Amino acid sequence: MIESETLCLRIAESLKKVCDQRQILYVFKASYDKANRTSAGSFRGPGLEEGLAILEKVRNKIGVKIVTDVHTEEQVRAAAEVADVLQIPAFLCRQTDLILAAVKTGKVVNIKKGQFLSPYDMAHVVRKAIDQGGSKILLTERGTTFGYNNLVVDMRAIPIMQQLGFPVVMDATHSVQLPGGAGNKSSGQSEFAPVLARAAMAAGADGLFIETHPDPENALSDGPNMIPLKKMPRLLEQLKKIHELSRF
Repeated sequence: MIESETLCLRIAESLKKVCDQRQILYVFKASYDKANRTSAGSFRGPGLEEGLAILEKVRNKIGVKIVTDVHTEEQVRAAAEVADVLQIPAFLCRQTDLILAAVKTGKVVNIKKGQFLSPYDMAHVVRKAIDQGGSKILLTERGTTFGYNNLVVDMRAIPIMQQLGFPVVMDATHSVQLPGGAGNKSSGQSEFAPVLARAAMAAGADGLFIETHPDPENALSDGPNMIPLKKMPRLLEQLKKIHELSRF
């Protein structure tokens, strides 16, 4: 989530440098509005207009591609003017009109698998997009609801969804989230995020979604899931090597 322009620029600049050194394609992601917060009183972000202006500055100043969430058809039109990739949040992955609006922009559309769906169910989601001419699609695994305040990841989901003909991304940090685990907000187990990231690379994932922050304990959203920014270079080095070995 966008906390400030300064923070976005800092993270984007740092990770672009690290990824360029390792020949890793880096796409910067941040949300202008975190619409699915557990509590109505939680910080949601700067809003559409200010948030897109910050993302545009990050893209132009740092030289990175941008991905951001869209929640309504109206947001799709505005976000498509700035973002290179439009992301359909997991909770909205079955919203037909939202998917169709995103596909019709001609942008790459990343559809996150709902926590309530099996990987096989994503075939129906993909069919909606294809029927409207969608061909630039990504699918993202982010765990499956398992009992109270817990998610689990079945690595079989990666090859299963790849059979649909599109790249599959693993969301390593949202998958360690404990929804509602802290009462009026979600908690998480960030210590397992690197584990899932490495496992996903070994399982053949085409990309990774990783949340990071210089100070996760004081992040305004998803702090318990995040990997500290200072730990990202070493992790990316490991992931690069696993990626190469898994495709040997």
